[in-house]
Amino acid sequence: MIITRTPFRFTLGGGGTDLPAYYSKHGGFIFAAAINKYMVINLNRPIVDCLVRVKYSKSETVKHRDELQHDIAKEAMRMTGIERSLEIVSMADVPAGTGLGSSSSYAVGLLAGLHAMKKEAVAMQELAEEACDLEINRLGKPIGKQDQYMAAFGGLRVLEIDKRGAVKVRSAQVEDSTLDELNRNLLMFYTNTSHSATRILSEQSQGAREDKKNVIESLHVIKEIGYKVLEAAESGNITDIGLLFDKHWKFKKDMSAVISNSWLDEVYEYALQNGALGGKVTGAGGGGFFVFYVEQAHAKFREAMKRSNLLEMRYRFEGDGSTVLLNFMNGAR
Repeated sequence: MIITRTPFRFTLGGGGTDLPAYYSKHGGFIFAAAINKYMVINLNRPIVDCLVRVKYSKSETVKHRDELQHDIAKEAMRMTGIERSLEIVSMADVPAGTGLGSSSSYAVGLLAGLHAMKKEAVAMQELAEEACDLEINRLGKPIGKQDQYMAAFGGLRVLEIDKRGAVKVRSAQVEDSTLDELNRNLLMFYTNTSHSATRILSEQSQGAREDKKNVIESLHVIKEIGYKVLEAAESGNITDIGLLFDKHWKFKKDMSAVISNSWLDEVYEYALQNGALGGKVTGAGGGGFFVFYVEQAHAKFREAMKRSNLLEMRYRFEGDGSTVLLNFMNGAR
């Protein structure tokens, strides 16, 4: 038996510039944070048969990996050369479709576990790139590279993506006291709606490929805002982060009509009236979690969000990336 634990993440700056259609022309920049909410994957080799069992929101039992409906599980097994005799069980702190990178955390955690099963040592960069290849190239998902890298590396990370897609990773140089203040002031609330990012990201990718002015200019601005958010965090001037979030939210909405809606706009304005300096929706938009920067009167703000029927999710930043917690496997069959 092998158990892996892989963190979820939310983006602090630069979201959307990690899409291939954008970074291949302009280069990408991401500043993101892993949090202590996880995808946990349990791998086991059956003793009495050679079947493949995958348990998630559904339960599949097949004779060969190619019969699986779960595309990530099927492709991860194919990439690591495993055809049968495997049980995969996944559990997550947060459901899919909430903008925290759950599918990439699944991909990274599963690949880490399969490599551990085969007694193969894999560096974090290699693991992240393998997950990118799985989701972007092999499965054709219209996503970027930040989710896989944050799942593999954890921490508060800066990703610089060149036009070839090569990713340079470094830790953000943020003081511990500033990290504590960010954890205190960045409050996360579930909007009670999950979403598929496919439509939004497909629109952004198409707009970037076609050099649509509103998409390209918005992504340029979002990247510049991301640099400023990083500068504010590393300098300790974190009040600026709330103001920059507000600016980011306005530009992001210009890229697609489905990033926000009348209810999300109403919640956002209500949050500003009750003390938030700014906020953003996790992931591509359209639902998931709202992250608000609130510097004072946190209790009052939490009560206001309760009146809007939003459920708070308490969290801390997570320093570790995907980790093999338990390995009782004697070897691959």
